[in-house]
Amino acid sequence: MEFTIVDIEKEDDMQCIVGHAGFIKTTEDLYEAMMNSCPAIKFGIGFVEASGPGLVRGEGNDHELEELAKKNAFAIAAGHSFIILFRGAFPINVANAIKHVPEVSRILCATANPVQVIVGITNQGKAIISVVDGSEAKGIEADSDKKERREFLKKIGYKL
Repeated sequence: MEFTIVDIEKEDDMQCIVGHAGFIKTTEDLYEAMMNSCPAIKFGIGFVEASGPGLVRGEGNDHELEELAKKNAFAIAAGHSFIILFRGAFPINVANAIKHVPEVSRILCATANPVQVIVGITNQGKAIISVVDGSEAKGIEADSDKKERREFLKKIGYKL
């Protein structure tokens, strides 16, 4: 087995979800989950088939995001994997809806951070082993950090 690392190409203001799912209607069901979660969201989906023609399927309501999601999915090229790139919402707004799509077996990350996908390569094909989400820990939270975190959550409207 060989390993490779795929850096997800995205802009800093884009959110990213990477996961596993499998069935021919996955892209349509992920589309519906995104739209039903947050109608103002802009997004693109790339889904890698694991059989048949082995295509990267795409859906979305934003051409730029859909094309970039398909490009990233093709770079990963691991069957039954998907990537969603979006703007106008946070992962917390859509993650549960994505998890409840019947074809979705797991979400590996839901983040705005830089993402690297660790891909294993065998004689049969490719598989996502895991992801690197953001950077490593640099310390332990102090009281001042806790205060800053809580103030930030209030500022963006997630706490009173």
